[in-house]
Amino acid sequence: MILYVNGCSHSAAAEAATTHGWASDDGALLDMGTAPHPDNLAVSYGQHVADALDADLICEASSGGSNDRTIRTTLKWIENNRNKLSDTFIVLQWTSWEREEWFYGSKFWQVNASGIDTVPIKLEDKYKHYVINVDWNIKTSEAHAKIWEMHCYLKELGVQHLFFSGHSTFSDIYNQHNWGKNYIEPYSREHSYNAILINNNFEYVNPKSFHFGADAHCYWGKYLLQYINDNNLLTLK
Repeated sequence: MILYVNGCSHSAAAEAATTHGWASDDGALLDMGTAPHPDNLAVSYGQHVADALDADLICEASSGGSNDRTIRTTLKWIENNRNKLSDTFIVLQWTSWEREEWFYGSKFWQVNASGIDTVPIKLEDKYKHYVINVDWNIKTSEAHAKIWEMHCYLKELGVQHLFFSGHSTFSDIYNQHNWGKNYIEPYSREHSYNAILINNNFEYVNPKSFHFGADAHCYWGKYLLQYINDNNLLTLK
């Protein structure tokens, strides 16, 4: 069985075991780029779930990654692994709605509205304009539509899956969808990954990055397993 996980730094378990966000932050792992640091991945919620299910973990999460990136890379993995889908469970964690990815110079650049992202010189004006003019209501609605489309596609393929919100939620969305049990309370502020961990007395290992430690990842892994079991989301092939 395969457990496929994707998302941003929360799913990459950034800083959970080391101070590194990306693997390349460690001088010995420069060739791994923005992939999760192996030490962090080893204590990630994804690894806990995979171990409990006796599954092989494939984690394509990336710190600073956008939802567009999560969708693009997940769809690419699906296309390249069609023969494995019947024995795959997909977990996708969604990041803040305003993040985008821009293709320039043969690569994708991940940006958010913090105003501190590094982009090529020719993209600097575009980035400044984006930060100043980002419309959160529009970005939330766009994300809602894209993620719903992803859910429908996975259902069409018959792929077992579970979504959850990292921090942002769709609590302000008026036209709500019926996700069944495939999305953990998307319209509730109290049911994001961040809110549930904070409400269970877990603290950030780095208040500036809002990342949690190994203990929180262990808890979240158990939380997901219980949710999957209670809602009969996984049928082993």
